[in-house]
Amino acid sequence: MSRGYLIRRLLAIILVLAIVTLAVFAITTILPGNAAIMILGEYATPDAVAALERQLHLDQPWYMQYLSWVAGILHGDFGTSLRLSQPVTQVVGEAFLNSAMLALTALAAVIIVAIPLGVLAALKRGTVIDLAIGLFSYLGTALPEFVTATLLLVFLAAPNVGPFPAGGFVAPWEDLAGFAAHVILPAATLGLILLAHVSRQVRSEMSEVLASDYVRAARLKGLSERRVIWRHTLPNSLAPAVAVISLDIGYLLGGIIVVEEIFAWPGLGRVLMYALENRDLPVIQAVTLLLAAIYALSNLVSDIIIAKLDPRVRYA
Repeated sequence: MSRGYLIRRLLAIILVLAIVTLAVFAITTILPGNAAIMILGEYATPDAVAALERQLHLDQPWYMQYLSWVAGILHGDFGTSLRLSQPVTQVVGEAFLNSAMLALTALAAVIIVAIPLGVLAALKRGTVIDLAIGLFSYLGTALPEFVTATLLLVFLAAPNVGPFPAGGFVAPWEDLAGFAAHVILPAATLGLILLAHVSRQVRSEMSEVLASDYVRAARLKGLSERRVIWRHTLPNSLAPAVAVISLDIGYLLGGIIVVEEIFAWPGLGRVLMYALENRDLPVIQAVTLLLAAIYALSNLVSDIIIAKLDPRVRYA
């Protein structure tokens, strides 16, 4: 991967985020309701509403509001939450950390479980094991998050039945065991579809590679089956799996909103839903921009990983 390609990708990401800022600002501006009235209440006097609008710069033309917002972003100032009266960076920063812990736990579980399942299905192609893994994958992609979450809550978190709490959050630096107990069900819900996608992709790629000429040649040379799989087959099957994971980041960002609401996980999803319900524009804008940045950067990182895993891939 050339330096020029990286520079072009980074410039493209900056351009995309600039467009996202304009789109997010436009959408939040046309949302129904008056932010000042929502903060002060419907019985606020017109003078109080007008004063708060001046304080929030809501009395300025939209383009002046937009330029002021962008200027603040460039200086690391996303404004103040209209509802919580706290800096947006603090509100969103804490939520981002909690969401990152949930998403990384789900991704780690997917990588640890999905790749061996895909390899096993490819090696046992056409057997009962392959069919069982295939059925599991189809179920994983067919069930919506709320259905998966409901089933997990009923069977694994019901009072006097399940070993896991039904929701909530415990910081790992306060109680690691408590964090593990609380994160398992939401991470399983979030990771099930990714696990199904990745295991199916690994199985498909692994089956093709196993039937390739160079794998046959490796076996004819007398190499052990373990060496053929780990040194020749698996590395060539991982790059497409990484591509699938990068494509599923969009699903992950969307699914995390639903999962956090169901399991009362205090992350970006819950913060965004609260902000939408209360028309907290600075928080809505910051969270949306952050999600767009995460998606764009994750695709760049996946391209770099794919290029490292598969030397045949070249980005000019």
